[in-house]
Amino acid sequence: MKGKKIIGIIILIALAGAGIWYYFLRKEEKLVVLDTEKPEYGYIAMSVTATGTIEPVDTVSVGTQVSGTIKYVYADFNSKVKKGQLVAELDKSLLEAQVNQNKANLEVAKSQEVYAKSTYDRQNLLFQTGAISKADYETAMNQYNTAKAMVQSNQAQLDAAEKNLSYADIYSPVNRVVMVRNVNIGQTVASSFSTPTLFIIAKDISKMQVQAAVDEADIGNVRRSQRVTFTVDAFPENLFTGTVEEIRLQPTISANVVTYTTIINAPNNDLKLKPGMTANIIIYTKEDTNALLVSAKALKFKPVASLGKQFKMQASAADSSGSASTHHKSAGSMRRRDSSSGKMNDTLVVVTPQKAFVWVIENDSLIQKRIMIGLNDDTHVQVLHGLSTDDEVVDGIENPATAPAASSGAEKSPFMPQRRNTTPKKPPQSK
Repeated sequence: MKGKKIIGIIILIALAGAGIWYYFLRKEEKLVVLDTEKPEYGYIAMSVTATGTIEPVDTVSVGTQVSGTIKYVYADFNSKVKKGQLVAELDKSLLEAQVNQNKANLEVAKSQEVYAKSTYDRQNLLFQTGAISKADYETAMNQYNTAKAMVQSNQAQLDAAEKNLSYADIYSPVNRVVMVRNVNIGQTVASSFSTPTLFIIAKDISKMQVQAAVDEADIGNVRRSQRVTFTVDAFPENLFTGTVEEIRLQPTISANVVTYTTIINAPNNDLKLKPGMTANIIIYTKEDTNALLVSAKALKFKPVASLGKQFKMQASAADSSGSASTHHKSAGSMRRRDSSSGKMNDTLVVVTPQKAFVWVIENDSLIQKRIMIGLNDDTHVQVLHGLSTDDEVVDGIENPATAPAASSGAEKSPFMPQRRNTTPKKPPQSK
């Protein structure tokens, strides 16, 4: 009996010690809380950034075809002019003198023509009666023909002088706005091999173009008719739109950086855009407004070993069929916005699927799934195959500071191979 008493006391003491340890001394294991998300349909795009300069779509340089001194200027910077409007006038005194001189020469030539014709008629009559020789007759005929040619020559010279006089009045060839005025009253302009530019007139400033400098690394993705948005420093709150019109083949090299000039058409109905403004440009090379999206960080999530205490963990099996090859190109119909109408248009865009892995929670299991992804803007990823909106995808740990993986470097993914210890051993010290 005494032995049984002792055994009972020992058992009670052991139970009491276990209870004290369990309720007071034992460190409570903290469960790892995972951040999850469900894939949603939304908009995603791939884009190229560049800078550029805003210029009018078309400009006209107004010059002069005759030399002279500017006598009057009727247009200034920002003047609105109409086609045929007089914008400048040269001093006409010398040109008018040339016209008067050619008129006088023409009158002399006409008088000589009348005299030569009278002589010819008389000599012709005498030649018919045999009173003069044929040589005298041909001389009179030649003088008459020469007089007629001189009249025509002087008439042509008069026409040229009058035309030059008309060039002294300089008119606008188009309707719109004067951007540049290069002359002042009293300035002499000389017309030689190149016509001097007096004014530069923008045809239509309600339609502008952006000359963007696109880097050679990005130019391969840029195509005509792609949507463009850009901002200017003068109106940082406004987002302007446009479309790619042309990619010029002539490269520009500056400090060993190669860029290609890309022309972007942009409407300017409110006339906010002005020539010379610097534009910060985004060219959307691929877009999809109805893509199944998951966050990019979900692709980077790797489970820690301690999660095996909470979930049944299952890794994805390797694909032996080869259907998920990253070299297989798939053409998908994506919706792209037409910047002119603001509507979305179906456009065939070639997307190269890539293989990726995510972890999803199903009941009490943590399962690795292989998916095929398309567009990736570093924030969201387009899921082409492998997920649905009902899947609960893990994208991280809710409080990494309290997670075992964060507090200790010993915790690793259970599916990752163990790294060998490469720390060199210290040689034994000699006694």
